Amino acid sequence: MVPRLADRRRIPRRQAAAGHAARSHRPRRRLRLLVRRSRGGVRRGLRIREAQSRCAALIALPYDPALDARAFEPVLDGIEEIMPGVQVLRPGTAAIRMQGPARYYGSEEAAAEELLRCLEQLGVADARIGVADGPFAAEQAARRSGAAPVRIVPQGGSPAFLAPLSVAILDLPELAVLLKRLGLPTLGAFAALPELEVRNRFGAEGAVAHRLAAGLDGRRVVPRIPPDELDVVVEFEPPLDRIDQVTFAFRSAADRFLDRLGTLGLVCTAIRVEVTTELGELSERSWLHPRSFTAAEVVDRARWQLQGTGGIDSGLGSPLTRVRVLPESVDAAAGHEEGLWGAAPDERIHHGLSRVQSMLGHEAVLTATIGGGRLLADRQVLVPWGDRGAVERPADRPWPGSLPGLPPATVFPERRPCAVLAPDGGPVRLDDRGTLSGPPARFAAPGTGQARPVRAWTGPWPVEERWWDAEQSRALSRFQLVDEDGEAWLLVLEGETWSVEARYD
Repeated sequence: MVPRLADRRRIPRRQAAAGHAARSHRPRRRLRLLVRRSRGGVRRGLRIREAQSRCAALIALPYDPALDARAFEPVLDGIEEIMPGVQVLRPGTAAIRMQGPARYYGSEEAAAEELLRCLEQLGVADARIGVADGPFAAEQAARRSGAAPVRIVPQGGSPAFLAPLSVAILDLPELAVLLKRLGLPTLGAFAALPELEVRNRFGAEGAVAHRLAAGLDGRRVVPRIPPDELDVVVEFEPPLDRIDQVTFAFRSAADRFLDRLGTLGLVCTAIRVEVTTELGELSERSWLHPRSFTAAEVVDRARWQLQGTGGIDSGLGSPLTRVRVLPESVDAAAGHEEGLWGAAPDERIHHGLSRVQSMLGHEAVLTATIGGGRLLADRQVLVPWGDRGAVERPADRPWPGSLPGLPPATVFPERRPCAVLAPDGGPVRLDDRGTLSGPPARFAAPGTGQARPVRAWTGPWPVEERWWDAEQSRALSRFQLVDEDGEAWLLVLEGETWSVEARYD
């Protein structure tokens, strides 16, 4: 949209063509919608104590922009039914191109009245509409509409309308204070300054504010584009009580789901499956994929979820009435195309594992990943193929007390008992101060039963977890030991029990 231009001398050379277009065509108008809700004299900008003094029942909550956006969404949907092309400036404030609605309804006044009736039907009782040459002037017109809900600034009248207003409305506190000290308290006084000198003195931000004060707001109204509905829903009437029936009925929906993504040049790498039963039970789960989903793999995820939550085959309490699948993560399809000479070896492995998984179940094919933890056994995590290493205890978090340096090559799933003896032949103990009863002199490896001399050892390294929980607390000490044959071991002393955690191969 081309802004109205009152003075050609204020237009930079690179925008002279836009100014010419504005004189040769009727300028497009912008409508500013401002929704106000106030009770008991409470308004924006008050301190909490002052607001509570005006309204004793006031409850102050932290600002949640997402909540405001959800509350404003039905209003935007209602406006778009009669006037398409709405731009959301912030929750509660929207801008509309006025040229089209004015032609359709006959005038700007008629379009504004029709919009007010629409807002009243939507439950917005106190709305303000301003019509001017730019978004900034239209917002100020809406805020200063007075008793009338609509204020229309004549074409070319934005500079005169803005001139008596305070520079504080530019929402630049430091600039406003400086202008007032210079004797320029109004927008008209600020707009009278030469544009080049304003830019040299106040920079680019001051130059933009100077154009707003002069009524030369050249910002366009960019209509919002509602996102495409990419989810698919299958309703079952009558409800289905067998998993094979549900998956058979869902196959065509899975094809539609991926075809719709394909037309947009997208592939899905994460989906969420929602299953609703006849009694209103809802089962939902997110499924990840190491590459991108195919239609058969989407059906497999829905079947695995049904097998895990119920159906007659698995004990679900009631038949199924609805299955919904929606994408949680999408990527550009160009990054998932096959190579020039066909599928790579890792792709063939992926297809083979996925086929085995589809026949045996989701948890039948597992892949190893590194998790978080202080003990080596805790870091060994097996996740189902395709879940991309989603672990409960991430390895990238700090784990004080974990083993430094290179980890041992052989980690036993369960610690194996062993014996560590002092020079006097008794077992080595550790007191409360971390002092050993004697140096480790002989070591009996698991399964041998014969104690051999110790060549070298180091430790202890204490590990204490969940000391605040009496049931799950754990306190132990770790040692590294090299026996007579040169084999290195990682030992754990918990209480008075020695065990082997891992072996360095």
